[in-house]
This record gives sequence, structure tokens and C-alpha cells, in this order.
Amino acid sequence: MNYSKGMIFTLLVLWAGMAWGGETKQQSLPTYDEVFRAKTDVWGEAAMRQENGASYEFFKDLLPPLRYVNNDFKHYPIVFSAPRDKQKARFVSNGSGINLQGHGEWKSPGYPVSLRVGEREEKYGQDVSRLDGPHLLQGYLPVVQLKYREYGCVYGQEAFLSTEPQYSDLAAVFVKFTLPEGKAGEITAHIGAGKRLEFDGKTLCDKDDNVYLWVGGGDWRWDPNWKFMKADITSGDELYMVTYINAAQEKPQSTVTPQIYQQQLDKTIATWQNLLDKGMQVQTPEEVVNNAWRTMLIGTYSLVRDNIMCYSSDNMYQQLYVAEGSDAVRSLMIWGHLADAYEMMPPIIKSVRPGLMYHRAGMKLQMLNQYYWLTRDAEGVNRLREIWQPEVDRIINDREPDTGLFPRERYCGDVGTQVYNLRSNANAWRGLRDTAAMREEMGQKEEARRLAQSAAEFRKVIIDATQKSEFHNVSPPFIPIALFGEEHPYDVLTADKYGSYYNIVVPYTIGSGVFGVGAEREKWMIDYLQQHGGLCMGMIRSRSNSEYWVNKSNVVDLYTRRYALALLQNDDVERALVGFYGKLAQGCTRDTFIDGEATCLVPVDQYGRQISLPPNSSANGYFLWMLRYLLVQDWDMDDDGKPETLRLMYATPRRWLMDGKTIKVERAPTAFGEVSVVMQSKLKVGEIVAEVTAPPRPCPKMLLRARVPEGWKITTAGVEGTTLPVDASGGVDVTGRTGKFVISFKVSQE
Repeated sequence: MNYSKGMIFTLLVLWAGMAWGGETKQQSLPTYDEVFRAKTDVWGEAAMRQENGASYEFFKDLLPPLRYVNNDFKHYPIVFSAPRDKQKARFVSNGSGINLQGHGEWKSPGYPVSLRVGEREEKYGQDVSRLDGPHLLQGYLPVVQLKYREYGCVYGQEAFLSTEPQYSDLAAVFVKFTLPEGKAGEITAHIGAGKRLEFDGKTLCDKDDNVYLWVGGGDWRWDPNWKFMKADITSGDELYMVTYINAAQEKPQSTVTPQIYQQQLDKTIATWQNLLDKGMQVQTPEEVVNNAWRTMLIGTYSLVRDNIMCYSSDNMYQQLYVAEGSDAVRSLMIWGHLADAYEMMPPIIKSVRPGLMYHRAGMKLQMLNQYYWLTRDAEGVNRLREIWQPEVDRIINDREPDTGLFPRERYCGDVGTQVYNLRSNANAWRGLRDTAAMREEMGQKEEARRLAQSAAEFRKVIIDATQKSEFHNVSPPFIPIALFGEEHPYDVLTADKYGSYYNIVVPYTIGSGVFGVGAEREKWMIDYLQQHGGLCMGMIRSRSNSEYWVNKSNVVDLYTRRYALALLQNDDVERALVGFYGKLAQGCTRDTFIDGEATCLVPVDQYGRQISLPPNSSANGYFLWMLRYLLVQDWDMDDDGKPETLRLMYATPRRWLMDGKTIKVERAPTAFGEVSVVMQSKLKVGEIVAEVTAPPRPCPKMLLRARVPEGWKITTAGVEGTTLPVDASGGVDVTGRTGKFVISFKVSQE
């Protein structure tokens, strides 16, 4: 994938013409060169200037979709798995094969099955211009559907992994082939088993009767020399195939029948739908948003192995990372999957990685504290004390007596330079401060006071060290990660490796809140990202150092999370929505909503861009966090470690309340218990109606907002005959309300 600058420019211009549909629209937006060289997020700024702000439609055609990976199978993989199962299968997203072999950074999950069509045995999905898909059943279920045109025929393919234990333990992938168009064709499956195999009419087995392939629905034929299975297909036929990650040891009694296929499909649908139904339910006016959150929850559960939240699957990232893994687990928490999240916390808390002990200690405790506030499960927290208490002790006892900070630690996971690390100290402080607040709430007053005092002293040391290290000769002032003069301002953050890593890790410092909610230094860090090339389409940018990218310009959206949450906490809604829609449109694959750690901004060809090692649980988590906090925000605004503010519907896109639209949130877990809101827009009759079911625990401050479309304004609001004051943003204070109540917002055109 080595392209010259001229070839890349040609690809970009070609895509621009396809996407923007003409010269006028192209000229109205910043050019690619302006985007890649700009210090500000010029596409994001343009999105905010649109009527009603950023949108999916604005971003989705700016670039070709994500499609390619750096491997022989070229197209991104889709992980098939039962929830939290250790056995996973790899389905290549263009339909070209199952468990195809990887190299380099990729692992091989099992024996490969390569799928081909027609007399010429063309690889399924080889020519993207003739491929329709991949799509998901009902828009979100892990049943992949594709169509591929080859010489007058259209070959349909549907694939899923059965969640029935007898099949899921073998990572059995069921595949159905059809011929929606054309009179006759051929399906060929090349088997990479590495053994002498025999075919008995229904199964392909080795000499010990271990089953490698199970087929049905047609006249399948086996060629033992070339190791391929072939069947003719005509209009109306359905051919079936089942592959295993490893050979099955028991022969089935019959061929794969339509009834068997449908039974397993129904079982799979029920398994995943039941899992989704257990958590928070969200319905927005945008089907792409509704499909995305469901798909990403399913995708996250597909990456979990037993109770290990893996970063990815069947590649070098198939392991646990504390910061990224805890964020993924916390995304399950805030979507109501608290029991599963609890089981996933111990491996994260126990994880040890020399060189990053203090940063990881802070991440572990922040995860634990969020679990407590969402559940008030003191007993569960105490059961884990043996493994989390050492992290508290480490934060208190390991600080140097002369600096008051931790000893030098790695700059970050990929940069081994030993520094006095602002990120590590700030996040450890946050973990300690929040643990003090948690233990006070649990009734452990004496220990809470000890931790709170230590945290207060630690915070002062961190702020003093920052004051000695920050640079005021640039605008805005630059706050380094490496303290005491060991890191200098970056004019363009993505100009080199070190600026890129600053760009990736500084949101952790922002998210720590060490400088206070909305404080001046927090604003400096946010502004520096915004004004020195740190963002594209609202997502954190980076410069790639690997040679396989067609270009060095990437985004790593999963590290945008804490920057975006700070925007929401500071009520910078329009800018936060840039990142939300940027992620949805260009930070994940089209229709299947898969992301990696990084994605290239420059296309490989007119059909797609590159992704780094997809899928990614933390990237899923970023979107899940964002959507939840657009709708439901539980904040600690008074900076004491205890949430006291609940803001409902505070950052919804204005389009979601266009006439006739409804936003629905059910059983959203918060620090005050579950809350539900249904908001209906009736602009034609001058009203927005919100039905709220308040949380069961006392909430010191509860606010509700109706973000109406541009050109409309809230005039009054009332509940049960009482008029409520309405602020300029369309918000009302509903503090003290309990149970179920209805707020009526009266609206008029401006």
C-alpha cells in the first residue's frame, strides 16, 4: 500500500467529487490540504456552522469509509463469539473467508476457509465496486449479510456464530448462500486444514472422524487434491456450511437443514437481544445511532474472554490494558450491565505492568469508585478490598519526600522516557480523592479522613509542580506532561511522535479534574488541543510511525473520551457533538460500527481507508460513553468526590426535537439510581412534553433541558400546574421531584 503523494491527491479529489456531488459544494468546505495542515479542526468548525450544528450527514461523505487492514485478507475482520466466550471466530468483512490466516501483528484463530464464487472461483467480495455490504441483521445483530455480483449472478451470503453451547464452544460459524439474481452459479470453499480429509456427503473429516466442515442444502463435492468443496447453486436454492475454529469431535446425524440453520439463527438472535434488553434502553430519532449503540455493546461483549476485557481479538492487542480496559468496563456499567462489569474488575485491578504503576493505580480506583456510586454496593467493594487496597497504599506511600510526587515513570505505554509524569500523578490523585469520598459514604469515616487529607496535600503538590513547569510564552499557555522543563510546547501537535503522544495522553490529565471543574488550566489544555492541530472531526489526532499506513495522518478517537466529557461537563455542547458525529460517521466502519486503535484519514482507494487492528473494546466504549452523557449526566460539580448533579437531556442534538420526534431513555443507571425520560416534540402545537421517572436516591440538584431546533425557543415550562423558570438554554430545575412527573415546555418560533 505504498502510494505517491500525487496518487493520494488523485484519490482524494475523486472521492470529493463522488461525495460532494459537484464543484459548488466542494468549494464550500475546507480542502483536504487545509484539513491536514490546519491547527484548528476546520471540518469540525464547518460542521458547527450548519443549521442545528454537527450531524452524521455532514461528516459521512467527507471521506471514504473505513474498510482495510494491513494483512493478507485486507478487509477488516468481524469477531464472532457468544457473549464473553473464550472461543472466537474471524469473519472477513467482504465475505472472502472465515478464520483466514494472519501474519505479523495478527494471530490465526483456526484453520482457514476461503470462499469463492463462479466458474473462475473469484474471491467473494474481491472487487469492492460489486459488493453490497457487509450489513447486520435488523441493523445491529451479529448476523452478517452480503451480496456480491459476478458475471451476471448475485451471490447472497449470511453468516453468524451460534450461541448454543455445543456450537459456541467450537466457535461454529453457520453460513447460508443464495442466488438472488442469475440462473446458475457455483460456490467454492477452499479448506486450509493441513490434513488428509474425506467427505461423506454431509461432513468433511480426518481419519479420526474429526469434523472440519459440515454442509447441506445442495450437491456438495470434495476435491481431495486441491482441498476445496464445491456446489452448484441456482435461483431459489439455499446452500449451508458450518465451519469450526477447531475440528468437532462428534459427527452430526444429518446434513445442515433449513430447520437446523433457522433454529441456531433464532437462538443467536435471542441470546443477544436478551443481553441488550437487560441494560439501559435508548431510542433516538436517528436509526444509525440506535443501531450503533446496540452493535457496539454486542461487539464489546464479543471481545470479552470469560471475565477478561480484551482490547481486541486474534491480534497483538488480544490482552488486557488497564486504562483502556477499565474504560470499556465502565461503558458497560453506565449502560446498566453492572453485574458483568463487577466480574470484569478483578483482572484489571490485579494487573501489574512495571513502569506504569501509578497511572494504572489511578485508573483502577476510578473504575472501582464509579461502580460504587452506580450501585452503592459497599459489600461488593469490600469483597475486593484485598486487591484494591494496595493501589491506595501505593499512591500514599510511594511519593518522594522531596518532590511530593511519584518517582519518575514512563511517559506513556509506548514512550519509555522516564519523567515526572503529570498524567500519572493527576489520575492517581483522582483515584485517591474519590476513594476517600467513597469510604466516607460507606461509613468508614476515620479512613476516609486519612485518605482525604493525603489527597488534599497531594493535589497542592501537583498544582505547584505544574505552575513551575508550564509555559506562558505561547498561546494558550502550555501545560506539559513531563514536568520541570523536560517537555516543551509543540507548535503542531501531530508534527512528530512526541507531540502525537502528548496529544493522546493529555486528555487523561484533563479528565482527572485535578485543576478543578472548568478551571483556567483545564481550559488551557482544552484550548491547546483545539488550536495546535490536536483534533479532526472532534477526534484526537496522531502521527503514525508505522510504514504500512498510506499516510501519517490518523485519528485515535478512543483517547478523545475525557476531552469530550470535559466539554460536556463545561456545557460546550456543540463542540462535543462534533466528536460524537465524527466518531459515528468516520471513526467506525459503515453499518457494522467497528473501530480500531487508530484510523487513517487518507484513503487507500476510492472505496476505503485503513484501520489499525480492529475491533477495539475501548473504541466501542468511547461512543457508548458519549451517547450516554448526551442524554444523562451525573457529575461531581462541587469537586468533593461525590456526585451531586444530575442533568437530563442536556446535550441532545437539536434535530432530535424536530416536530414529531421522540427521545427515550429507560433505566439509565446513575449515582442516584435508575432514571427514565421520554421527551416528545410537538412543535406544530407549540409544545415539548417530557415524562421523567426520577431516581430513587436523593439528588441534590436535578436539571432537565429541551434543546429545540434553531428558529424555536422555549417560552415557559410547567409541572402539575406550577410554572417553572426556564433558562436561556431551555433548561429547568426539577430538584426535589420524585417518582414520575411530566414537564410541559411551551415553544414558539423566534
